[in-house]
Amino acid sequence: MTFQIAAISIYNAAGEIRTVPLRTGRMNIITGDSRRGKSALLNIIDYCLASTEYVIKGAALRNFVKVFSVTLVKGNRQLFVARPAPSGKAATAATMCVVAQALGAPPVARADIEFSTPLDVAKDLLSDFAGIDRTIRIPAVRAARPIAPSIRHALFFCLQKQNEVANPDLLFHSQGEEFRPATIRAMIPYFLGAIDPGQALLENRLRLKRQELAELEAAIAASEIRSPASGQARALLTEAAEVGLIGAIPREGLTDDLVRGYLTAAISRPSVEQISEVGDDPVSLLVEERRELRSRHSRIRAQITNLRLALKENDEFLDQANEHHARLASLNLLRLTEGLEWASACPICDSLTPQSTQMVERIRNDLARLDNNISVIRNDAPGINSLIAAQENALQEVRALLARNQDELDELTASRRSTLESDASRRMALVEGRISLFLETATRFIQGPPVDDQRDALRTQIAELEEEIGASARDDRLNSFVSLISASIKQKAVTLDLEHKESPIRLDPKGLTVVADTSRGPVRLSDMGGGENWLGYHVATLLSMHEWFSDQECPVPRFLVLDQPSQVYFPEDAPDGSALVGADRAALLNLYTAIQESIDLLDGDLQVIIMEHADLDDEPFRGSVEDRWRRSNGKALVPDHWITEELEDL
Repeated sequence: MTFQIAAISIYNAAGEIRTVPLRTGRMNIITGDSRRGKSALLNIIDYCLASTEYVIKGAALRNFVKVFSVTLVKGNRQLFVARPAPSGKAATAATMCVVAQALGAPPVARADIEFSTPLDVAKDLLSDFAGIDRTIRIPAVRAARPIAPSIRHALFFCLQKQNEVANPDLLFHSQGEEFRPATIRAMIPYFLGAIDPGQALLENRLRLKRQELAELEAAIAASEIRSPASGQARALLTEAAEVGLIGAIPREGLTDDLVRGYLTAAISRPSVEQISEVGDDPVSLLVEERRELRSRHSRIRAQITNLRLALKENDEFLDQANEHHARLASLNLLRLTEGLEWASACPICDSLTPQSTQMVERIRNDLARLDNNISVIRNDAPGINSLIAAQENALQEVRALLARNQDELDELTASRRSTLESDASRRMALVEGRISLFLETATRFIQGPPVDDQRDALRTQIAELEEEIGASARDDRLNSFVSLISASIKQKAVTLDLEHKESPIRLDPKGLTVVADTSRGPVRLSDMGGGENWLGYHVATLLSMHEWFSDQECPVPRFLVLDQPSQVYFPEDAPDGSALVGADRAALLNLYTAIQESIDLLDGDLQVIIMEHADLDDEPFRGSVEDRWRRSNGKALVPDHWITEELEDL
């Protein structure tokens, strides 16, 4: 079982608390006039569950509320989670308060709240409280590495904002944000239970082996490259011998590597006679400057290569360390107690042991050492990247100096070519410059060190992992689970009298929509006419998924928040006191009846929180109303006496 929400609280600057209590395992309706703070309840839940953004809207909340909190309950455990409003010019608050409480305890007094938990740590604690396995790694589009599921991903299936609940183009929460659809697609298999931890480890190992094979093939391909200017290299070697830069050379068995070696030697150690003859000749000075620049260029390239190698080794260490950490943690010898402290537990009977055994202590020490090493390596990565960037900039500067040097050399030698060619010493300098230019432009073709060809071994390992995993195992499970959920959606479509209820209805986890398979072809949700159908399929899909989450004990919080589902019948800007009549009223009441049926079916394992403008006298609506926030009774989320200045947006 995972958690539900027992209360939502806000604090003003004076430390006063305004709490909205909620009943777990029930339908909770907050109804009232527009602009009384109803929609803010969803944003407060989102913000307190480790959002990276400050999602709170409205002048009253932003100006007069200093702390937001939620009280979470799971069985006989309770967590109080609070987060301050951003201070100063900060975009969001980077620290939170996450503390364990006795079941039924009230929200913590403002004076006792300490915001000492970093945002990423708070996210991990909330993910653990929801039962999410953080050792699993899931490949995701546009992510350099597989990502771990978290509480933030579970909220895709728990929240429906006012612009989402009846949206024909968006089925899940935050689906309309950039890059978010790819993440939702990646996470659906895990939260539906189609991924198990052992298989996830194997898949991560398979990903690493495939990456290693691709890098090896690239290295082998690079090692086989040969210079396209071998004829030019031999011509320069002949000229170098003719002007005396090098001695006699063999005519047979000259490989590209050997030729480049001779050319490098020709310009690296000038003779004493050359130096004495050259003097302050401009051409010679430019050649000497070029030699120094090329030396700097080579040193910088070597430094960049070493830094990139260090970064790659860090990445490989992190992958292996995370996998080893996952294996140790999977023994389940360590877990959080109600006080959020580590306790040792028997991995067989799950009972807490009074004292840690030597083996448990050893595993703890290994985990602590791994955590420390992982933290150090992660902290090194930004510094290494910064050094690489600095060296790349230095390399660009040297290349610019080399280009300028060559331009000056070309300009100077163009007008003096005939003279230089008749003067042996100066001709020597000219040939030296041309060799230097050739070696500079040919650097990219130099063959690297020998590469150990392990491709066959890697391909064998990849094939073994693929066979062990089973290429279609996850897809088969996912398709099976989605088929069962789709059958439930179909039943609810009939109950709600939705369009295409007579056709097979299916959830499309790749398209992130609902599809009706008709005799004329598939019809997506966006092509089903009318807000009543869009709303109905949203609610039917999410209720069916939560029924599945409950039956399969999936790690998704057992609450569903719907903001203004009646908007398709009862617009938010309708005059106060107006009422629904006729078919619209019957359809809305039918929707609430379907929600109540799912709650009854799950027997307390689903909580539905609804913010509404409508107010029906019929059951199950009337008995589920927790409060009415109306201008006529002066009730709102932010108490009137907190607002000390006139605001337009209230």
